[in-house]
Amino acid sequence: MRSILKQSDRLVLFPTGSTIDEKGHLTIGGCDCVELAGRFGTPLYIFDEDTLRASAAEFKNEFQTRYPDTRVLYACKAFLNRSLLIILRDGEIGLDVASGGEISIAREFGFPMRKISFAGNNKSEEELRLALDYGVGRIVIDNFDEIKMLDRITQSGRYNANALIRISPGIDPHTHLYMATGNADSKFGFPLTEAEKALLAAASVPRLKIKGLHFHVGSQLTTTEPYVEAIKIVMDFAARMNRKHRFVCKELSVGGGYPVQMTTETPVPPISASAGAIASTLNDACHEYGIAQPRLIIEPGRAMVARAGVAVYTVGTRKEIPGVRTYISVDGGISDNIRPALYQEPMEAVLANRMQDPLQGKYTIAGKFCESGDILIRDIEMPEMEAWDILATPGCGAYNITQSCNYNAFLRPAIVMVKDGYARLIRRRETVEDLLRCEML
Repeated sequence: MRSILKQSDRLVLFPTGSTIDEKGHLTIGGCDCVELAGRFGTPLYIFDEDTLRASAAEFKNEFQTRYPDTRVLYACKAFLNRSLLIILRDGEIGLDVASGGEISIAREFGFPMRKISFAGNNKSEEELRLALDYGVGRIVIDNFDEIKMLDRITQSGRYNANALIRISPGIDPHTHLYMATGNADSKFGFPLTEAEKALLAAASVPRLKIKGLHFHVGSQLTTTEPYVEAIKIVMDFAARMNRKHRFVCKELSVGGGYPVQMTTETPVPPISASAGAIASTLNDACHEYGIAQPRLIIEPGRAMVARAGVAVYTVGTRKEIPGVRTYISVDGGISDNIRPALYQEPMEAVLANRMQDPLQGKYTIAGKFCESGDILIRDIEMPEMEAWDILATPGCGAYNITQSCNYNAFLRPAIVMVKDGYARLIRRRETVEDLLRCEML
């Protein structure tokens, strides 16, 4: 689901089928990025439909060929849009949601509620009622307060709730501190020392059916070992609960965290490696403990959409500090692309209007916002850059839009979907009127 293109001698990863045309322009989905920037303005986010569909199919195929009873849920915190939901629905992919807002958007756009799993560490009673009213398929229970709320809500007799118990297996995922979710010191899930108590408390709620267990160890996992270790720990717990309390783990969610290769110099394991390790470890654990194989649930988010999205900016001012560095500023930054500042994520960039120009020196690509940390890329080799050049940064399909904000009264960018030479607007650019709509006197 990627093409490797050259900016001079530097290799850069782009969505499937991306090319350089006869004018030296970058094309995605058969569309000229320079023309798209002129037509829709910048910052602009371009999503390639073929890459999205292929990525969804890859996850299903790689896991289901190794473990047939696998369900794929897309973690929509990465990117949520009506056009994407249609693609997921077509591919028989479910949703992992983390708020009442995400549930409501999915319902508004006609997504089947039974294919939704609701996770999160601080669900409100209002959100839980909403989820049950709408018929959400699974509630992922994260804490004891949530069990008490579900008990109160279901006592009316109006609801039956199906749930998974989220366990924090207490392992180090070897990722960025902010991306670790399954270690012992985590706000998510029940630690192993509390998991049995949580399971019994949830099982005592009459209209609450505990279908299985859930864990998520972290994001951008560059090896398969964290999955292997966590599955062994959680299945050992499931086997002990089966012996002691006749608990049957019918479903096991191993979460997401599947990595995305951001640059050619930072390879990551393919999806096939994760699928093979997870399937074989789960099969072995079930055989070892003599328990039935549960349904396997996976929750990719970033890995399904990141490589499909490209952010496009217009180059503005230039600042040279002799002997230090040269800053090139663009018309976006932390308000639409906070990942480099927040997680120090590596990024690549090319000049979409001059793909064949030679590299001339190192530049630091800065955003336009009032923060010294508003830096997209430090010290990248680029051609000589001028005002009005078009800068394209790949790998921006995950989290950029959902974590965007109105800092400095920034207007969130437009989004287009491209396929076979046709571009359609799937989200218009915000306007000042949008910003003022919620203001009150």
